[in-house]
Amino acid sequence: MEPIYFWLAAFVVFGVVEAATVNLVSIWFAVGALVSLIAAALGAQLWLQVTLFILATAVSLALTRPLARKLLGKRRVATNVDRILGKTCQVTEDISNTAGTGAVYVDGKTWTARSRSGAPIPAGRMVQIQTVEGVKLIVTEVTEQERAAALTRP
Repeated sequence: MEPIYFWLAAFVVFGVVEAATVNLVSIWFAVGALVSLIAAALGAQLWLQVTLFILATAVSLALTRPLARKLLGKRRVATNVDRILGKTCQVTEDISNTAGTGAVYVDGKTWTARSRSGAPIPAGRMVQIQTVEGVKLIVTEVTEQERAAALTRP
């Protein structure tokens, strides 16, 4: 197979793959194949074509990938759950990670809860919400000093 046809086929394949996907996955290879196609059309040696393919791909990747990641990166969608992170609430059902039990009451709703440390937390104690995993709140017990300090803050 003539190198010019190989680079043309590579350019087309990388272009089709890029067009068929939502994310940028092969555009850099298409750029490299295009540069090598031009080199092959100008009569460059095969080793130079391959070197140009690698260099053009690497340079285009280095120049565009950070911008592409920024533009196409995962955008975090805020939910109402974000409002309860860091809040202090009361345990309404004993929290036991081993037994798979536990609940807290926050913002007018009862949530399933688990202890971040794994230590059981009895009902009636105050906890702080650290994270949310699925539909479970991961909490840490609040000491009396922390609770008093939180109540005196404006």
